[in-house]
Amino acid sequence: MLSSVALVTGLALAALAAALHVFIFWMESVAWDGPAARRTFGPATDAEVELTRPLAYNQGFYNLFLAIAAGLGVLLVALGHRAVGATLVLAGVVSMLAAAIVLFTAFPDKRAAAIKQGTLPLLATALVTIGLLAS
Repeated sequence: MLSSVALVTGLALAALAAALHVFIFWMESVAWDGPAARRTFGPATDAEVELTRPLAYNQGFYNLFLAIAAGLGVLLVALGHRAVGATLVLAGVVSMLAAAIVLFTAFPDKRAAAIKQGTLPLLATALVTIGLLAS
């Protein structure tokens, strides 16, 4: 019973992490010059926006691909393909968590963002792993 609750909760958190990363994709790759991206990521001037646009665009797609992996994994587990689905979920959320750790350690001024970015993947990783090991 505990294993089922842990797995389902972990999968729900993985889905939320995927949704967050789709939003990050949108800000970085679609709306880089918008107020949400400027507020979140800090390009203040139009010149900074244009200078960083190619990097943000590319990084946004990394976030989208991680979200797709995690989201597809959740769907596959729900459809009964537990091994493949769990592998995709963990590949996605562990990569999200690793990126948050890199951000946290490399840029002290971005630690709050790293914590926001990494909390859902951390919890999803722990609970999915517990759910799988306990079953």
